[in-house]
Amino acid sequence: MRTVLAGAAALLAVGGLASAPVQAFALPTDLPGSSRAVEVRAGTAAAHRVVTFVQEYSRAVLGQSGESPRAVRERFLSPHLNFRLDAWAAKHDADPVFRAQNVPAEWSVQQVAEEYGFASVRFTEYWGGGNNQEVWFTVRLGDLRIVELNDQPAF
Repeated sequence: MRTVLAGAAALLAVGGLASAPVQAFALPTDLPGSSRAVEVRAGTAAAHRVVTFVQEYSRAVLGQSGESPRAVRERFLSPHLNFRLDAWAAKHDADPVFRAQNVPAEWSVQQVAEEYGFASVRFTEYWGGGNNQEVWFTVRLGDLRIVELNDQPAF
């Protein structure tokens, strides 16, 4: 009976979280010497996966880790997406993740949709001078693999 009650309480808690208003919380970036701010909304696994990827990818781009940006992408992104990003980078002569020549000063992440086992996560980059840009990630929820990255939401 305790197991049933605990399971019911857990389901109610999860259901309550799912229906609660979206709240923002700060997540440290751990980038040495950096003032990068990261904001995650709703605290979803997909949003956290995108934040983790962006943090590790930023470190690699800035030469602050022992990994190349491509190696970080291989750990987080699907092979097909990596292939497409290589083609995008060659065509646009810019970083295929940040869609720019450099790393954004700050960013925020919010999961905005979930359907059929995928989550759509909006990644907003903030640049010096007040400009911003959105990049949309699609995360497969089963394994939290990032399978799509676009300038517009996939769904």
